[in-house]
Amino acid sequence: MVKENALEIIRNELRRKVKTGVIGTGAMSDPYNPLEAELKLTRNSLELMNAFGFGVSLVTKSDLIARDGDILADIQSHSPVIAKFSVITADDELCKKIEPNVALSSERFEAMSKLAAQGIFTGTMIVPLLPYVSDTDKNIRDICQMTKEAGGKFIYTYMGMTLRQGSREYYYSKLDDVLPGVKEKYMKRFGIRYNHTSPRSRKLWDVFTKECERLGLVYDMRAIIHSYKSGYDSGQLTLF
Repeated sequence: MVKENALEIIRNELRRKVKTGVIGTGAMSDPYNPLEAELKLTRNSLELMNAFGFGVSLVTKSDLIARDGDILADIQSHSPVIAKFSVITADDELCKKIEPNVALSSERFEAMSKLAAQGIFTGTMIVPLLPYVSDTDKNIRDICQMTKEAGGKFIYTYMGMTLRQGSREYYYSKLDDVLPGVKEKYMKRFGIRYNHTSPRSRKLWDVFTKECERLGLVYDMRAIIHSYKSGYDSGQLTLF
């Protein structure tokens, strides 16, 4: 599905704004879906944000974002930019099973490295963290290490995931396909609850924070926001 008039809508909205700020995208739908390689709606949207003096906050599971490093660098010359890579496993083989239609985790870190080399403020979102699938000490440590090696400045995580009705049934059916037996663990522990916090959350948080501090990675959300907006007008309006 493509919003064919997206650029017209964005242009008209930006024209109406009295103040500039940071525009966020990627929270509900990845701005770098496969069609973006051909249609370039996200790239052209970034060009509009640049022209109107806005900053941008992006979340993606795609390595295609590296293509737009030039525009992100231009935007960062006048406004805050933060590029967040959603990575839920450091293991490419597990990634192939649970994220079959997106860039491999290693490919995302390669893209992160390219953006970091251009001076873009970038890092990792370990969101979601899948209970009984990716909630291991090793996975947390590996993602932290790979973020550091790729030039990332931060990591943020929530020790679990959320599942709405509809999404839950789909997720469970896929678990049966790729990780037999795991669905039963979810049903026993979480039932039909919305929040699925890892049963290892306390231990994992301790591992996570110690690893971030060892590597010099920012992990508190307020500190992340402060870091990427540092040096810009503190009076800017945030639009997300």
